[in-house]
Amino acid sequence: MKKSLLTLFLSFIILQSFGQGGNDIKLSSLPYYNYGKGLGLTSPDSLFQFNIRFRIQNRMGYNRDENGNPSFDAQVRRLRLRFDGFVGDPRFVYVMQLSFAPGDVGEVVEGQNLNIIRDAIVFYRPNKHWNFGFGQTKLPGNRQRVNSSGALQLTDRSINNAKFNIDRDFGVQVNYLHEEKSKFSYNVKTAISSGEGRNWTKDPDDGLAYTGKIELLPLGSFTKDGIYFEGDQAREKKPKVMLSGAYHFNKNARREQGVLGKDLYEKRDLKAVFIDAMFKYSGFAFQAAYMSRDTDDPETVSEEDGSKRTVYVGHGYDLESSYLFKNNFELIGRYSKLLSAEKISLKYPDQTEFTLGLTKYMWEHAFKIQSELTFDQFEYYDGTEKGSWYLRFQVEMGI
Repeated sequence: MKKSLLTLFLSFIILQSFGQGGNDIKLSSLPYYNYGKGLGLTSPDSLFQFNIRFRIQNRMGYNRDENGNPSFDAQVRRLRLRFDGFVGDPRFVYVMQLSFAPGDVGEVVEGQNLNIIRDAIVFYRPNKHWNFGFGQTKLPGNRQRVNSSGALQLTDRSINNAKFNIDRDFGVQVNYLHEEKSKFSYNVKTAISSGEGRNWTKDPDDGLAYTGKIELLPLGSFTKDGIYFEGDQAREKKPKVMLSGAYHFNKNARREQGVLGKDLYEKRDLKAVFIDAMFKYSGFAFQAAYMSRDTDDPETVSEEDGSKRTVYVGHGYDLESSYLFKNNFELIGRYSKLLSAEKISLKYPDQTEFTLGLTKYMWEHAFKIQSELTFDQFEYYDGTEKGSWYLRFQVEMGI
């Protein structure tokens, strides 16, 4: 009996020493019941731990496209289950996440896999600094993509994230985390992955993807791992800053966006750059992002019928700011600019997006009501311009 209690106590201390937060790289410490982090179970001998979480996003919107045609949109935007814990030893951690909403899974296409599996990865965490992962999860790319969609201030990510993000892939990840509360801190994250994206089982090729990222925290770590959620929910008592840069090289990529998009007719080497900055203090938050992708020849041609598929190359930037009032209403504004490279400008227009949002947090990011008004302006190669806009309402709930 004493041995069993001692094992349980030591396991709990080991988990607490990790200082883990709720995201795909750091995992929260998991006692029997962890309010706000899901529902957990631990075996009596402390050799197994299981934590379950769920979340839903229900959305309705009114749209006017660039031709002035109105439409309504109503959908379950996201419906997900997540499981995490350890088996045998708290240093061996697993994470699984399944998605069920139509927008997550995608259309059922003959000969292609159903994309229910989002994350399926095992981590070895020998101490609070190092973790080694093997499996499928998010690559260490741009800040907004690394954040869970449930931790966003607005109802969705930016137009630049949609064009440039590197999302999930299967491979090996090695991360070194060195964070202290009030001192200069940094994280180094790396990955070698298949380069084909999640749930790829078609013919293998001779190319891999290589990703490296460094995060700098000159004023120390954010409260409650605040770099992993938007807005200043923690109401930082001292100013906090995060600066990060990431580089991604995908050798012989076979999809339009490397790990996303339709299959290309020819393989291409893709290079992507991501730069992020974040500031939080006393309810005020600001973040800026730069993203780009390039390749030598973005156009691929089918040998069968001469049809073409193009890699999106170009760059863009986002500026987003918010203030969280004491009644837990948050006012958010975002400006995004997306610029197509000259070699694809005939096919893809430049885009500017203005967004104003109002969010009411019922229980931090776990339960919130969001509203958003967005205007998009498209600038075409011939000098013409068109605009569209949408008004959106969304409810997010989860544990």
